[in-house]
Amino acid sequence: MRRRGVQGGRVTLHDVAAAAGVSPATAARALGGYGSVSDEARSQVLAASARLRYRPNKLARSMITGTTQTIGVVVGDIELSFFARAVRGMADEAKLAGFEVILANSDEDIAKEQAAIGVLLEKQVDGLIVAAADARDAAHLEDIVERGIPLVLFDRIVAGVDCDAVVVDNFRAAQNAARHLIRLGHRRIAIMVEAETALPPERLPVGNPGPVGAMTSALREIGWADALRGAGITITDDLIRRCAYDREAARAETLAAIRSPDPPTAILATDETMSIGVMEALTDAGLRIPEEISVVAFDDAAWTTLVRPPLTVVAQPVYELGQLAARRLLARIGGDDTPPHVEMRDTSFLVRRSTASPSGP
Repeated sequence: MRRRGVQGGRVTLHDVAAAAGVSPATAARALGGYGSVSDEARSQVLAASARLRYRPNKLARSMITGTTQTIGVVVGDIELSFFARAVRGMADEAKLAGFEVILANSDEDIAKEQAAIGVLLEKQVDGLIVAAADARDAAHLEDIVERGIPLVLFDRIVAGVDCDAVVVDNFRAAQNAARHLIRLGHRRIAIMVEAETALPPERLPVGNPGPVGAMTSALREIGWADALRGAGITITDDLIRRCAYDREAARAETLAAIRSPDPPTAILATDETMSIGVMEALTDAGLRIPEEISVVAFDDAAWTTLVRPPLTVVAQPVYELGQLAARRLLARIGGDDTPPHVEMRDTSFLVRRSTASPSGP
């Protein structure tokens, strides 16, 4: 179907320029948002573009402006509500600035992360937001910074990578969660943590180490340990339940914990994957929550209010974190050259019905 006033099926930049009574170069500047264009000419071009339903050729525009109006995002697992909500915040913020998001999944695997970043760079994205899979392997991230490509780290900070980062105060979040359980009278408080980041009792630092150089789950483990130490509770190795980053592994480890000779009376799960595994195990074992065991989960996912009882959770401002990461990256793409810094947000602790005083010995 032909569009009105156009000699053919596809509206071109020349068609818009002719309809607006300006040169193609002026029309390109007005539509692309670069160079010098009078207010009158811009209004005429925009009106003609809307009337003709012009769709710009983004590849041609990128050749002129040097940008593709795209940002790359690499997350651990888009199936998790945390990352899904965060990416929504990033995409909404990017859209306001005329940018689109290209998303990749790393499955928390460093090789997949490196491959995904390589593909995104080949597509010439204008910048990257990355939830790093491993804080110990930073060569590919350092390379991005050295090449002058804007980079924002999300949810995790990697030591030695000189770029912006957006995180929450994971230490204090876990510390507050553990203190809540301690106030209820719990002394056997286990933590479910990823094996690759879990620290043995003798290596747990005293006090807040700050966000740099440790993965999210490790910082939560350190906050949990700080609360226990502050209450005079001895941290034994059997309280630190280590497993692969997988719900089935978390389920198996939880079953091992509750079947041990001295089982915990409460469990702190360090993220959504671990929380699901913990809940599956307790359901399978027929334990009543919170009468026989208390549970605190990280992330206020929708399902945490649908289970019975609804879970006490550490809630992160996930959508806001995504917006903030995109805003920081867009500022860098726009020429902001201030020193890199860490944007840290607080969490909220939502007490529901999955925690109570321990009832048994």
